[in-house]
Amino acid sequence: MNRDTLLHIIRFIVLILLQVIVLNHVNFLGYLNPYIYIIFILLAPININRSLFLVISFILGLTIDMFSDSGGVHAAASTVIAFFRPIALRSVFGLSYEFQTVKLSNVRFGEQLLYVILMVLTHHIMLFSLEIFNFSHILLIAKKTLFSSLFTIVTTMLVLVLFRRNNS
Repeated sequence: MNRDTLLHIIRFIVLILLQVIVLNHVNFLGYLNPYIYIIFILLAPININRSLFLVISFILGLTIDMFSDSGGVHAAASTVIAFFRPIALRSVFGLSYEFQTVKLSNVRFGEQLLYVILMVLTHHIMLFSLEIFNFSHILLIAKKTLFSSLFTIVTTMLVLVLFRRNNS
């Protein structure tokens, strides 16, 4: 097992523990709840085996579901963004992604922010649509998606900036 694989395993475990022990208990005003466990999906290697990545993302979400008693919504949302990730990467990074030279810690802040926004919004729309699962509550879905997305994006960007500084 190489150093990068060990780093990803540790990141997987730390993000799950942080989410279920600390962040699942953060709920400001009923709408603000950060879901930073998706950082694992955001930072996964570009060249990871796609099938393996989908399975790992599903397991990540399922683990959060087991601790949150949320019936599979995190597993579904995590799998969706893992599936959507190549599209987001291609849209934001273009040729750098095509040649597999993208490293999230080395890209400009604006590109990094756009990538995080795309992924978080996709995750949260899926998560809250499945959680509420009632079209008559579309405003509640939109409100939870918007506010939790903003909170998650800010928290994720702070973590990524701190992580970048530690690597530099």
